[in-house]
Formats: sequence, structure tokens, C-alpha cells
Amino acid sequence: MKLIEPKIEVERFDGKKIMKRIERACRTCYRSEDKITEDSYKTLLTNCINRGHESILEHEKITIRCTCDIGFYKDLTRHRLASFSNESTRYCNYGKDKFDNQLKVIMPCNIDPNSDLFETWKKTMEEIEKGYLKMSEAGASADQLRTVLPHGTAAEINMTANIREWKHILSLRANNHSHPSIQQLMIPFLLLLKKEMPEIFGDVEYNEKFEEMYFQKMPEITFLDD
Repeated sequence: MKLIEPKIEVERFDGKKIMKRIERACRTCYRSEDKITEDSYKTLLTNCINRGHESILEHEKITIRCTCDIGFYKDLTRHRLASFSNESTRYCNYGKDKFDNQLKVIMPCNIDPNSDLFETWKKTMEEIEKGYLKMSEAGASADQLRTVLPHGTAAEINMTANIREWKHILSLRANNHSHPSIQQLMIPFLLLLKKEMPEIFGDVEYNEKFEEMYFQKMPEITFLDD
């Protein structure tokens, strides 16, 4: 069994270009394209968002790729207005050479790695892996093997959503009511968007005490190759 840290990668984007394209689309409503300047998007977007006119944000999208546990993407795929491509436990047999003949499990962010509780958790994962590999050696299919996989099993997910939906998702998934494993990846993503597109994401709140409350830190954002 291999314990791994969660990871989030973001498709490269230019926040200013995204906002200027949204401005251009928005100004179609008023036929005010002649008022576009280098930074006119700032006032326009702020005014639109303050009035609740957020449909204009649907013109642009961002894609992320996460290495996360199964529980993470079970929660995230509840959001309807997004596209998902998940690592399939129906077709991936982790007892094969392709997967190094072992389960990969995400380090839990809310269990102290120096505690007895963590040792109990780790032994439980190891016992599950033994059973999984034994079933695989006996000829079980991935479809059968998935029934014993714990929520902590590592998997990959690609997710694409428009800017309006990301704002909605992050308002729910970066706050302290969301599961810690989701906060762990969604908070750094939100912080990136706040930096790159403050006019759009500046008002989205998040759990600012995450690193004080949990044992595992938030990962650094990396970018997907173009």
C-alpha cells in the first residue's frame, strides 16, 4: 500500500483575458462595446455581480485535475452544471502491474499522523488491501473488486465548469461545512481565483482557519500543461 498526498492541478488560464471576454459578451446586452477600455471590465463585472446578473459568467470555463480520495469526488460530482471524467473503479484493477500491484490511499487530512488513531486507520487500510489483492489473484474482476474499496482510495478526476458554477461550487466547498478533504483542495483553488479574478471571486468566503484545524496542509497549486 502506498500513502500519497492529494494534489490539484489547474488548466492554465489568464484571468484578465477571461474577464475581458466576459465583458465583451456582456456589453452585447447594452450595445456598449464602444466603452471597452483596458480596465473597463472591472467596473462592469463588479456592477453586474452586485445586481445578481451572473449569467454572463457562464461564457468562460476552467478545468482542474485532482488526485483525491473516492469520497472527494463522490461529493463533488453532486454539482450538476459541470463535466466530470473520473478514474473508474469498475475498470481499474489495482492488483495489476499497471497500478504497481497495490492500492494507493490518500493521507487523511483530519487524522493526526502521529496518533494511535492514525495507526489504527493505516492497519485497516492494509487489511483491505490484502483482501483486495487476494481477490484479484483469484481472478476477481475490477467490477467485483470495487465493492471492497474504502473511501480513502486514491483516484483521479478531471472537472470542468463555467465561471459562474465555480463561484457557486467554491462558496459551498471551501467553507467549514464541507468535508475537510474537499476544503484541502478547493481552498487553494479559490485563493488562486481570488488573486487572478478578484472582481468575480473576491466576495466568496472560505474557511480561513483550515490549517489551524487540521493536521495535513493545503497543497500548492500546479498547472496542467497546455
